[in-house]
Amino acid sequence: MRKHEKRQILKNVGSSWSALGVNVAVGIFLSPFILHRLGDAAFGVWVLIFSVTGYYGLFDLGIRSSIIRYISKYTATDDREKLTSFVNTALFSYTSVGLVSMILTVLLSSSVERVFKIPPEMHSQARLLLLMVGTSVSLGFPMGVFGGMLEGLSRFYILNWTSIGSSLARAALIVYFLNRGYGLLTVALITVALPVLSSIVRGMIVLRLCPVALGLKYVDRASFRDMANYGSTTFLVLVAARLRFRTDALVLGTMMSTVAVTYFNIGSRIVDYAQESVSSLAQIFVPMVSQSEATGNLDRVRKIYIAGNRACAFLIFPLAATLIILGKHIIRVWVGARYIPHSYPVLVVLIVPYTLMLSQAASGRVLFGVSKHQTLATITVIEGVANLILSIALVRPLGIIGSALGTAIPLSFTFLVFMPRQLKKRIGVPVGVFVRQAYTLPILLTLPLVAVLWLANRFIYPRNLFQLALEIVAAGSFYAIGPLWAYRTNRAFHVAAIAGLTPAPPPEQPPQAVVAVEYQGEQ
Repeated sequence: MRKHEKRQILKNVGSSWSALGVNVAVGIFLSPFILHRLGDAAFGVWVLIFSVTGYYGLFDLGIRSSIIRYISKYTATDDREKLTSFVNTALFSYTSVGLVSMILTVLLSSSVERVFKIPPEMHSQARLLLLMVGTSVSLGFPMGVFGGMLEGLSRFYILNWTSIGSSLARAALIVYFLNRGYGLLTVALITVALPVLSSIVRGMIVLRLCPVALGLKYVDRASFRDMANYGSTTFLVLVAARLRFRTDALVLGTMMSTVAVTYFNIGSRIVDYAQESVSSLAQIFVPMVSQSEATGNLDRVRKIYIAGNRACAFLIFPLAATLIILGKHIIRVWVGARYIPHSYPVLVVLIVPYTLMLSQAASGRVLFGVSKHQTLATITVIEGVANLILSIALVRPLGIIGSALGTAIPLSFTFLVFMPRQLKKRIGVPVGVFVRQAYTLPILLTLPLVAVLWLANRFIYPRNLFQLALEIVAAGSFYAIGPLWAYRTNRAFHVAAIAGLTPAPPPEQPPQAVVAVEYQGEQ
C-alpha cells in the first residue's frame, strides 16, 4: 500500500474515530442524564419515535449509496459532465422523497397513540415528537446529497469534524435546558435541529471543493437510470437493515411496553457503540474499491478485502471481549445496577453475531464498490424477514431476550455461511485463505487482552465511571501494543500472494486520457 494512500486512510479513520470518541463520550454522559430526568416511560417513547422515523431511511431508495459509487467513479475518470448530471439528478430525486416523507409524517402523527402502548398523559408529546423528528428527516434527504459527495470524494474528515461540533453543541444545549426544567420536546428539538445545520455547512464546503452547477436543466434520464439500477439493489439492503436492527423497539413497544424498550435499548446501545467504531473504519472502503474497479485493478480490490477485514477484526475482537467480560460493570456505573438483569443478557446475545458481522464489515463494502451486491440484497432481506418473524414468535415466551435472539440467529447465519462464499465467487479469494490471512493475527493479539480482562474482573471492582474508564484504558493500552507493532512492521496491511487466482486485468485508461494520447500522436 502506497504511503499517500496510508496517510489518506489514517486521516479519514483518525477523524472518524475522533468523532466516534466524542459521540460515545456524549452518549455515555447524556443517556443516563436524559433517562433519569425524563423517566423510563418517556425515554421509551423517545426511543420508540426515533425507531419509527428510522424506517424513513427506506425512502432513500439506494440513492445515497449510488451517490458515493458514482461520485468516486466520475472523479476517478474526471468526467465532469456526468458528475454534474448525477449530482443534480440525485438532488431532484431526494427532494421528491423528502416531500413524500413529510406527508407521511403528518398522517402518522395523528394516530401514533393508537398504534403503540404509550401512556395517556404522553399522547400529545408523542404526536409533536413525531412531527419534529419526521420534519428533520424529510429535510435531511436533499441535504444528504452533500454528505454523499464528501464520502465519494473520500473527504470523510469533513463529515467527522462537523459531526463533532454538532455532538458537543447538542450535549451542552441538552444539559442546559434539562437543568432548567425543560422536557422531552426541547431535547428533541435540539437533537433534530443540529444535524440540519451540519448538513448546510457540509453543502457549502463540498461545493467549494467540487464546484458543480445546480439546476433542473442538468437533471437527466441517463443519470436517473444509473441511480435506479444501482440503488434498487441497495434499497433491498436498506429494507433488510431496518428489519435487522430497527424492529426490536417496535416489537417490544407493541407487545410489551415502553419500559421494555428502555431495558432493551440499554444493552443494544452499548453494542451499537462497538458497531459504530468499526463502521467508521469500514466506510472508507467503498470509494477505494469503486476507484479500483473503475480502473480495472482487481488485485487491489482483493487486497482491500483481506486487509480491510483484518483491520476491522483488530477493532471488534478486543471490543467484544471487553463488553462480555466487563459488561455488567459498564451497565452498573453507566445507568444503574437495577438494569443489569434485563440489559446485560441482551448485550451478550447481540455482541456475538455482531462480532461475526463487524469482522467482515469490509466485505459488504467491497460488493457495493464493484456493483456486485445483488445477491447480498436478497440474502439480507430474507434475514430481515426471519428476524421479524423470530422476534415476534420468541418475545412472548422469552420476553426481551426473545427479541434479541430473533436478531442474533439469522444474523449469525448470514456471516458464517453466506458472506465469505459470496466474496469467493465475486473476486476469487478462497474462504480458507481469507480466514487465515484476515483473522489469525487479530485473534493472536486479542488472547492476551482476554486474560488481562479476566484477571481484572476478578480482583477489581470499579465503583464509578472514572475507575471503569481507567481499567478499560489500561487494558486497551496493553492491547494497542500489538496492532501498533503490526502497523510499524507493515503486517497490518500486508496481504500474501494468493495462488491460483485469475490475473487482474490491466487498468483501463479513462476515455479523456485516451483522447489526449491520440491527439498527441497526430501532432
